[in-house]
Amino acid sequence: MTRLFKHLLATGLLATAAMSASAAYPERPITLVVPYAPGGSTDALARVLAQRIGAKLDASVVVDNKPGASGTIGAGFVAKAAGDGYTVLYDATPYSINPHLFPRLPYSPKALQPLSLVALAPNIVIVSESSPFRTIKDLVDKAKAQPGKLNFASGGSGTVQRLAAELLRQRLGLDMVHVGYKSGGPAIVDVMGGQVDFMFSTIAASSPLVSSGKLRALAISSPKRSARLPDVPTLAETVAPGYEAYEWNGVFVPAGTPAPIAARLQKAIAEALAEEDIRKRFSDVGVQPIGSTPAEFVDFLRKEDVKWSDVIHKGQIKLD
Repeated sequence: MTRLFKHLLATGLLATAAMSASAAYPERPITLVVPYAPGGSTDALARVLAQRIGAKLDASVVVDNKPGASGTIGAGFVAKAAGDGYTVLYDATPYSINPHLFPRLPYSPKALQPLSLVALAPNIVIVSESSPFRTIKDLVDKAKAQPGKLNFASGGSGTVQRLAAELLRQRLGLDMVHVGYKSGGPAIVDVMGGQVDFMFSTIAASSPLVSSGKLRALAISSPKRSARLPDVPTLAETVAPGYEAYEWNGVFVPAGTPAPIAARLQKAIAEALAEEDIRKRFSDVGVQPIGSTPAEFVDFLRKEDVKWSDVIHKGQIKLD
């Protein structure tokens, strides 16, 4: 048997084995790694999607929380996993922010293959109900008139809350003071109590307090108004034309995952997010379900990388 023939035979056998494995997928439970703590909005959405993906694939999809270091621990775990479709990453906006804040990541971004953008969640600018600011223009006018007097809260330097406010500050040339907290919850409490002037927060976290009259929503960070809060104007239509910032969720697989397996996963995600009950559950908490193609997700991530890299470097933002 010639060397060439042996090589062709081996290649053919490997290809046949790969095709067979792809056709049989999934044969065992799939682990959906969420690199954040249980109970948060990312975790909640991941669990909704996991249940529906499992039904689509006729398999068990188990959510495994691996929190720590702004999501880099869980992302690193998936990046080092076998590319067989059984270990999948459900990540969020810190994925695009971390490379510009951490001097070194525990994985190479090239080791993760974007599969689908799952959802977009805009932030709302909130103030205490007792705040003198009735509109976002009131707040901006005050910031311009008294540089360095206004302060804004966030759940930490690497959060979208912080960077969305910084993006607005840079766009309008404002001088405002950042007050960092260990998480978003205590920050919202202090905004509600008037200890801090304002913050950017998710609709899910803040809209119940807006509805109960404890907070006032001045503007939203998406280019279009939210059906959840139709009376809240966008930043783009009021004080910052073109302004846009989201918290997003998306799914990744290890690089080298066979194309048929990746395609089956992406199809299951897209079909799940197209179902009316899932769309309603997402939109009820102010989240827009997407279900993109891998190419669309790659393009989205490229734009996010450019946006947050620019904001972080211009603002000289460091980890808390």
